[in-house]
Amino acid sequence: MLPAISAIFAFCGFYVAGSDKPMFNDATQVVLMRDGTRTVLSMQNNYKGPPEAFAMIVPVPEVLHEGDVKTLAPGVFEHVEQMGAPRLVEYWEQDPCTPDIPYDTRSASGGGPPGRPSLVQHSAGLGVTIEAQFTVAEYQIVILSAKDSTGLETWLKQEKYNVPEGAEPLLRPYVTGGSKFFVAKVDPTKVKFVDGRAALSPLRFHYDSDRFELPIRLGLANSAGTQDLIVNIFAASRYEVANYPNATIPTNLDLVDGMKDKFPAFYAALFDRTTQLHPGAVITEYAWAATTCDPCPGPTLTQAELQTLGLDVIPQRANLGYGLTLTRLHARYGKEIKDDLVFEVASAITGGREVKTRAGQLESGAQPANANNFQGRYVIRHLWQGPLTCNAPIRGRWGGPWAGEHSEGIKPATGLAFAPRGTVQLASALAHPDSQIESGSAAPVAQVPAGSGSAAAPVTPPAPGGPAAPAARARSGCGCQADDRSGAGTVAMLVAVGLIASRRRRRG
Repeated sequence: MLPAISAIFAFCGFYVAGSDKPMFNDATQVVLMRDGTRTVLSMQNNYKGPPEAFAMIVPVPEVLHEGDVKTLAPGVFEHVEQMGAPRLVEYWEQDPCTPDIPYDTRSASGGGPPGRPSLVQHSAGLGVTIEAQFTVAEYQIVILSAKDSTGLETWLKQEKYNVPEGAEPLLRPYVTGGSKFFVAKVDPTKVKFVDGRAALSPLRFHYDSDRFELPIRLGLANSAGTQDLIVNIFAASRYEVANYPNATIPTNLDLVDGMKDKFPAFYAALFDRTTQLHPGAVITEYAWAATTCDPCPGPTLTQAELQTLGLDVIPQRANLGYGLTLTRLHARYGKEIKDDLVFEVASAITGGREVKTRAGQLESGAQPANANNFQGRYVIRHLWQGPLTCNAPIRGRWGGPWAGEHSEGIKPATGLAFAPRGTVQLASALAHPDSQIESGSAAPVAQVPAGSGSAAAPVTPPAPGGPAAPAARARSGCGCQADDRSGAGTVAMLVAVGLIASRRRRRG
């Protein structure tokens, strides 16, 4: 049972409650957009706790004003999560006796001005200054500066926030570094609680800074256990972390049919195995042009959604167009994290696509590329069950369902922080248990039964009333396509909750 604590610490800040009842943070998801020195940070926290007043405290590099802060509809976060999430696809082998049709793989993609503070107050003797305060939706926003971390901690306690023991040393490096503090106090009368969880509106704010970081050190005090952090970055290039190990999720693995209804649990097992093999690593799960996908788990992101996520406050937005890359980074950790995440540009990669090597296997893991086309993709394949009526059948062509079969479409694994763990064993989930998960290699394409290479040795025909021979599908089965003319993309859309930056700033 988790210990009772008076505050939950999010990855980029912490919550402090107006009561002594326990509060827990299960998962944090942030979206970042960045171009030049401008960062637009959107965050959504999954919070469970009492309905009494509580607040979220996040270090930021400069004083924010009312025009810099807004709330977002939850739907845009859900759409971003869906686009970058690991996906399960289901393919059916097409009639091996249908003549092959060449497939051109080249077509596959793989705010107004800032306001000014109306109130500046000083808390005598504590070195805390209220630089600005305003209300946005259910949030009462206060921007603080502090000369001393002890004074800041004292001020919070005087304001009736139950700050846990051990907070002051974690606040200290931000205070000495010149950070301001974004305090978003929530009015519980304006918040819905569903099953004990507060349905908080996502928050978005923007600022200018030379450095591109995500502060997570405040999340170390009184952590209630392992938590998930998903960082979605929209930018001109793919991003990795500069100060922790990086790894890519194994992809192009074939699964047994029974995993169709257990896909989140399978992926949780695969993710946990990957982090065991790469201790302390931040895992890249997706890197692709932001407005294309293949296969697509749903409609692609629209220009209007990109505007909502920050394109409207990017100074050079007229030059950006659709040239954005979406990078999804996933970390799962506890108190072992000691430093804030620092992001750096990374070279383009590809992987997780229906592309075979000359040896007849799918491409293996992440490979260098000229454009970003990497995704966590997992496949359930159905071998052809009809008769073979030709002497030279062409095996291994995959497409949509046979006549009479039903496809459930592309299934993204969302809400992974809450996926059941320990219920799926990787060896039994994989269609090819000898797959090289340790090295990120892909499983081979589904094997054809021995002796089935001619009409004289047919594959077992379908049972009476089973699927008839499908219409010819020459290309591999994929969800949707779009020309990838944007190369590695152009602009940085990263949303995180509190970036510590250098003192060199400019307002655009």
